[in-house]
Amino acid sequence: MTSIAVRPGQKSVSALVDELRSRLEGDVDDSSLARALYSSDASNYRIPPEVVVLPRSREDVMATVDAARRHGVSVTARGGGTSMAGNSIGPGVVLDFSRYLNRILSVDPETKTAVVEPGVVFASLQKACEPFGLRFGPDPASGSRCTLGGMIGNNACGSHAMAYGRTADNVVSLTFLLPSGEILEASSGPEALDAVPGLADLITQNLGVIRTEFGRFSRQVSGYSLEHLLPENGRNLAAALVGTEGTCGILLEATLRLVDKAEAPALAVLGYPDMGSAADDVPNLLPFSPLALEGLDTKLLEAVRQQGKTQVPDVPDGGCLLIAEVPGGSPDEAAATAQRLADASSAHDTKVIPAGDEAERLWRIREDASGLAGRTAAGVQAWPGWEDSAVPPEQLGDYLRRLDALMDQEGVTGTAYGHLGDGCVHLRVDFPLERDGAVMRRFLERAAALAAELGGSLSGEHGDGRARSELLGAMYSPEALHAMRAFKGLFDPEDTFNPGVIVRPDPVDAHLRRPRATAAHAANGFAFSDDDGSITNAVHRCVGVGKCRADLRGQGGFMCPSFVATHEEKDSTRGRARALQEMLNGGVVQLGWRSPEVHEALDLCLSCKACANECPTGIDMATYKSETLYRTYRGRVRPLSHYTLGRLPQWLRLAAPFAPIANAVGRVAPLRKAVLTLMGADTRRSLPHLPKAPFRWDLSSRRRHAAPPDAPQVLLWVDTFSDALDPGIPRAGIEVLAAAGCDVEISTGACCGLTYISTGQLPAAKARLRNTLDTLFPHVEAGRTVVGLEPSCTATLRSDLVELLPEDPRSAKLAASVKTVAEFLTSIDWTPPHLDERLLVQPHCHHHSIIGYGADQALLKAAGCDVEISAGCCGLAGNFGMEKGHYEVSTMIAQGGILAKAGAAPDRDLLADGFSCRTQVRDLAGLESRHLVQVLADALRREGR
Repeated sequence: MTSIAVRPGQKSVSALVDELRSRLEGDVDDSSLARALYSSDASNYRIPPEVVVLPRSREDVMATVDAARRHGVSVTARGGGTSMAGNSIGPGVVLDFSRYLNRILSVDPETKTAVVEPGVVFASLQKACEPFGLRFGPDPASGSRCTLGGMIGNNACGSHAMAYGRTADNVVSLTFLLPSGEILEASSGPEALDAVPGLADLITQNLGVIRTEFGRFSRQVSGYSLEHLLPENGRNLAAALVGTEGTCGILLEATLRLVDKAEAPALAVLGYPDMGSAADDVPNLLPFSPLALEGLDTKLLEAVRQQGKTQVPDVPDGGCLLIAEVPGGSPDEAAATAQRLADASSAHDTKVIPAGDEAERLWRIREDASGLAGRTAAGVQAWPGWEDSAVPPEQLGDYLRRLDALMDQEGVTGTAYGHLGDGCVHLRVDFPLERDGAVMRRFLERAAALAAELGGSLSGEHGDGRARSELLGAMYSPEALHAMRAFKGLFDPEDTFNPGVIVRPDPVDAHLRRPRATAAHAANGFAFSDDDGSITNAVHRCVGVGKCRADLRGQGGFMCPSFVATHEEKDSTRGRARALQEMLNGGVVQLGWRSPEVHEALDLCLSCKACANECPTGIDMATYKSETLYRTYRGRVRPLSHYTLGRLPQWLRLAAPFAPIANAVGRVAPLRKAVLTLMGADTRRSLPHLPKAPFRWDLSSRRRHAAPPDAPQVLLWVDTFSDALDPGIPRAGIEVLAAAGCDVEISTGACCGLTYISTGQLPAAKARLRNTLDTLFPHVEAGRTVVGLEPSCTATLRSDLVELLPEDPRSAKLAASVKTVAEFLTSIDWTPPHLDERLLVQPHCHHHSIIGYGADQALLKAAGCDVEISAGCCGLAGNFGMEKGHYEVSTMIAQGGILAKAGAAPDRDLLADGFSCRTQVRDLAGLESRHLVQVLADALRREGR
């Protein structure tokens, strides 16, 4: 039996939790799952809190701080949890503002100000400001999910800070809660310092050290920004409290300064041999006053190309790109300015990109850089820690070259990118944290000394947190450090708020997450080949960048459907990864693969695989869920739905002769509900309608459709769903392929094993995949392309097949030979029929994530079709939406996605290749939809072809 450790001070913690539950309207959670989820942010560090509070009001925050103070427990504020320095984790109470305290209280276009609560996501504020032609200036790459409270805590900057300034430069006033329970209204002006007794005297006593050591250049973010309190700087208390990382007070409300949005920016993309050469050119480009001047190691672009998930724009060659964004009153004016900047550069190659899709794709790659840089060119995990240093721009080239030399000396590598126009460099380094933090500590100490020698800052925008606070002595004198400690003492004398950060810091190698993890290796399940067979390495791909917490459907994103529906951390890809990491750490989650915390976190994972496509770290939660279910239930009794929905192919074969009876049962509500109950399914669902005969019984449809010897050779693979539930689709597929002049053979009875995979029945899945190899591979050897109809099944042969049967050399060859209908038709010389239709398309998740929908869009465009894409999962996702306990989330996802799109475009016909997608819209809204081959076949008949 596994023993359960008792937490230190459990009795005191229990009393605190009881009091919080009695006083708060918000959520109070001291469960082991909550403690696991909030044990880490986007940094290297891990500190499980005692309790997590999601306050609903200012009064909840005040009550929490009051109770924590009296119980002697620390308080740490948290927004989106995207801190890369460990700023938002702590051992006592963690206050998560993102769930409820996320209102934009006002946007005033006259004064160009906005009033926000701390949990407002940056992107939400930008959207609210857009109708007025305004924006909040600083824009970190994590802007789709980071909160304004977190930006204020870290003094975030982002790509456009060189034009609009840091967060501190864009704050009008702040409302802070102090540990004493007092409310501080922080602003600027002659009397501002009087709000904090002793503060004016502290500044007066330290005028010399503040004037000489603080605020030396724009990206000096490390430590407290005491320069704002100087009389010549307006005694700006609000600005001084920006960047205090929650150590001096808890933000309750902020009034922010807004700026005019640039109308028609263009990009000058400049190619250089290396990052140092690009940095040397920065001072020459600053006179053009670019809005942004970003550096990007082109190894990051190569990583994107290898993933094959995003089309990389055509950019100049070289080891490094500088991306300069310039404004203009019109697109032509902006492009002309960009060209002048490019001509003045010393770049060996340049390109001007106007505002539009290509520019947006390049920016998106830049935004994903922190995740893309998480793997070196050799595929080794790289970590934050020294990801945020800055030096004056004139020192940048020298700094980068010496930083490269330092990495060589320490035997580590890293990929750089960042805001080179401001002298700020982001760098992920492959520290061997699977062993310990010794190499990391040595490197950080030497890198800190190097940055300080060049007049730089340990942090340029992310704050010091647990990653750099101990190193502040490298850049500040003892007198400056004393002044910072005294400043903290005026606000938080008992060190209640976010202890261990900035002053009285924890060691940089304390509380590291990765060294604690036990080794788990592939064994009879998935191969985890991209991680050298290490499950531990695979789940630690998640470093917490949090892109899964953003609703990116407006940009064509599908991740993460359950989080978009529930907004609960446990339902994000990151939350699930944290639960798995804690399972391997053996700390908070202690029962291994069978831990209830792990299964609760994985429960609402739809296995859509969107994270495998859209998370820049390449994490694949669908695979991890399947592996977890396999290891949990091997040799044990499984949930009922695993035997029914998980083995659907065999049940469909058995049910085929009894189709009339099965369909009659489905029409009688009490009988239908009884059958669904026996299946472990939700009784609000329908039973699938069985055709009079499956496709495989129709011998006339199964005959070979021969063509001339030089015709494209095709094997139409009829999957279980198409065969047993919708035989009209393979018939239409034959019609279309024959019209395209193909020599068509047909294969039935080969199952991809997807339902077995999604329920973790991996030995059974492998058995079916071996049979599929035996059935399909001879056709591949004969030169035929395998064309699939059901996207999820097709994607399974493209991805899971190789991971489940890596030892069979046929797997990779078959995977490379499997195409969708659209992929195949766009690869041959064929003119599609004219489609005079307006279509609303719901791509299947696996189609989007594993295969990509580009070929389908190209084919529909070539056919003259007016297409609108509904991004995001339909919500059914195979067996997920059928299972008991998932109905509400499944319908919420559909209502926020495809059903909302369909309601807004009633004149469009629905196209959905996925059986689950067609089922979802029919079940929930009574909407009929067609497969691509049915749409094409209908058009061919109209044309008489």
